[in-house]
Amino acid sequence: MAGKPIGEFSMKMITITNTPGPAGSLLIQVNFEGTATGFGSIFETATFIGGGKDGTFSIVGSAYMDNGEIVNGIGQGSYESKGKHKWTTTNTMELSDGRRIGGTGEIDLAARTWKGKITE
Repeated sequence: MAGKPIGEFSMKMITITNTPGPAGSLLIQVNFEGTATGFGSIFETATFIGGGKDGTFSIVGSAYMDNGEIVNGIGQGSYESKGKHKWTTTNTMELSDGRRIGGTGEIDLAARTWKGKITE
């Protein structure tokens, strides 16, 4: 989703769970926590499907905003290998406050981080 830049996000992987998926695939479920511009503290769970090189993912999350509000989101995206232990990501999310946002970022599997930019 190309759009107007509204901020950045920075998250750390907390847990990773691998489970068998359909047709012999692998489901990689990762819990993240961190911060995002305009959203305060964020907690997200992403489920990656496809393996280590590329694939798709679903994402759900909650933002505990500085003003005391809570905003939830549900979305989907894709990822692609960008070299040793790094994935580039692109996703969109529908938020409970009616907004639709996009994200582009990089997951560093060795450092256990996901950082990127948010658009609206």
